[in-house]
Amino acid sequence: MTQNHSNTKERKFTHLTEIEKGQIEAYLDEDLSLREIARRMGRDVSTISRERDRGTVEQIDTNRRPYKKYFLDVGTRVYKENRKNCGNHSNVMKAWNFNAFAEKVILEEHWSPDAVVGYANRHKKFEYIPSTKTLYNWIDEGKLSVINMDLALKLRRSTKSTKSRKHKKVLGRSIEERPESVETRKEFGHWEIDTVEGRKSNDDALLTLIERKTRHKIIRRIPSNTAPAVTNALQEIFAEYEEVQDVFKTITADNGSEFSALSEQGEGIQMDVYFCHPYASWERGSNERHNGLIRKFIKKGQPIHSYSDEKIADVENWMNTLPRKILNYQTPGEAFAKFVDCVA
Repeated sequence: MTQNHSNTKERKFTHLTEIEKGQIEAYLDEDLSLREIARRMGRDVSTISRERDRGTVEQIDTNRRPYKKYFLDVGTRVYKENRKNCGNHSNVMKAWNFNAFAEKVILEEHWSPDAVVGYANRHKKFEYIPSTKTLYNWIDEGKLSVINMDLALKLRRSTKSTKSRKHKKVLGRSIEERPESVETRKEFGHWEIDTVEGRKSNDDALLTLIERKTRHKIIRRIPSNTAPAVTNALQEIFAEYEEVQDVFKTITADNGSEFSALSEQGEGIQMDVYFCHPYASWERGSNERHNGLIRKFIKKGQPIHSYSDEKIADVENWMNTLPRKILNYQTPGEAFAKFVDCVA
């Protein structure tokens, strides 16, 4: 008769259990020899010897004389430490050139580990490229000069609870009227808009837009967080594109007063404008997330007027040249340029 999960041979090379280690501790306290302990436990004497050596520490008796004693917990701790060092470490050496590249772009260009791995695979830059998970593991294990503090998104946590508020003004058409093609990101030309405020009310602000399909980011300095300033900045942006109606089909904004003239401005170029529900910033999730990335370079609480136009342009360029997994590791700039060329 066939018996599942059965074996006629004694299983060998199994690790000692906690119960067996307790038996060893008790037998050693009885001054039994290693061979006798091995015979009683049905184990090889070398297994007992290695475990004894692992868990033996030097003690001092009441007469201040040193002696050695085996402790179960010491043996277990040393065993676990040794297990951490097991496994194949050759892959770290195989990835030597890749790791040097990864350290450079993470520390200097602020790329994410996933962006590094995806970019390297897409361009076939190295003979050996680890997975994203392996790269994160190496960082956690200290095998690269990068540490978790260098990975901004890994340390971000949402700790704020959301509250529903009422009586917030609504400036135009609700996001509920927005076409499904905008929601699915299948069509090019749909944008989200927001502002990043400075330290004081009379400080400069940043106007930010992101194209939902390509994740292309536009950042412009504006003199104040007001409707006229937003209108003027948008007019300059629209003027950069000959086929503006095909590049800017819709914009989704929040209900801030700085966007109070947005619907009227949209009518002028046949662009539909939609507004999120009050206090629902997640409905513009792409722009919210990318505005969080801006804070890596333009710190919250610091006046925006203290940053040069070149610095702001550098931040915009960094976002648009960062390879994205969602784009098959193209950069947003590359993806955006292809669509704009098609429109032209």
